[in-house]
Amino acid sequence: MSPLSAENGCAPRMIYLVIAGYAPSLVGFRGPLIAALQAHGVKVHVAAPGLATDDALRIRLERQGLVAHNLPLERTGTSPLADLRALWALLRLMGHVRPHAVLAYTIKPVIYGSLAAWLTGVPRRFALITGLGYSFQQQGRGGRLQALVQRLYALALRRVDCVFFQNPDDEALFRQRRLVQPCGRTCVVNGSGVDMAQFAVVPQSSAPCFLLIARLLGDKGVREYAQAAQRVRAQHPDVRCLLVGWIDTNPDAIAQHELDAWVANGTLEFLGRLSDVRPAIAECSVYVLPSYREGTPRTVLEAMAMGRAVITTDAPGCRETVVDGDNGFLVPVQSVDALEQAMLRFLDDPALAGRMGRRSRQVAEEKYDVHKVNAVMLREMGIS
Repeated sequence: MSPLSAENGCAPRMIYLVIAGYAPSLVGFRGPLIAALQAHGVKVHVAAPGLATDDALRIRLERQGLVAHNLPLERTGTSPLADLRALWALLRLMGHVRPHAVLAYTIKPVIYGSLAAWLTGVPRRFALITGLGYSFQQQGRGGRLQALVQRLYALALRRVDCVFFQNPDDEALFRQRRLVQPCGRTCVVNGSGVDMAQFAVVPQSSAPCFLLIARLLGDKGVREYAQAAQRVRAQHPDVRCLLVGWIDTNPDAIAQHELDAWVANGTLEFLGRLSDVRPAIAECSVYVLPSYREGTPRTVLEAMAMGRAVITTDAPGCRETVVDGDNGFLVPVQSVDALEQAMLRFLDDPALAGRMGRRSRQVAEEKYDVHKVNAVMLREMGIS
């Protein structure tokens, strides 16, 4: 039966294809949005690399009523031939599924997914910019990669109906560089949102404890966190500094020997990669993310929802989550000195983390509730 055929004699269901560059994000980041689409009667197909080998994730997606497709896409690779294979696979997939709409997020899915959707005549096409990624941070040889990515973005985003951004700085940058046309339709949403019931407030321990959750990349500020933690612990040896994450294949990844040294000298307690970060957040009193740039950092929203004060950078995507002095502190990008001083302020005033943590929860409820965020996206995609 064709995807456009009526089911059980009823009118044809709307079919959406959601394309990701990282399969677990379909559950962790886009899960509530996909569930909202399904609640409106939409049939949802998902495509991502790795679904051919991750049986547990594929089964989980299928049990949610989704149709899962493996995508031969190299998330961090730079091979033109491999990218052409991914584009060809997307063209074939769309010819088979015949979706009414496509939503793609992260760099390669946005570029190749949007182009494939346009070439196959998908009626409605949407792109979600969740951050700028490694290529936008580089100069020199990396600058050539940046220029190529921007040309491809401009080519692809001309073919979409709406581009979603997760902070106003990214939207402004895309317009300034004409990656989005002057008349192009855009919408800024408050990140991916956070499930306020799932990430409920947990009382803080009286023992001071800092936490960073991130892919272990240089531009996440992991090195700055380690240096600041070493300084703070030299003054307050009882303070714990936790790190959750994993070493990525990204060229900007932290080296294994760096991580081993931080653990060996007692600077950081490394908890590894966690499928559920709530126990780690519950253990900390202050959440730290010294990132150079984000879309909107999901881990910060989760920490805020659980009632934690936040230290993050005065950088795009990060600065939107914290009002300096209210629910946390903003520090300059790459400033170990400022990060150290912000951490020490919580140690000098033991009640500060609790006060700021309560404000974090209030801000999260008002601004970052996942249902509010998804309602905006559904409305912009013509679903109500």
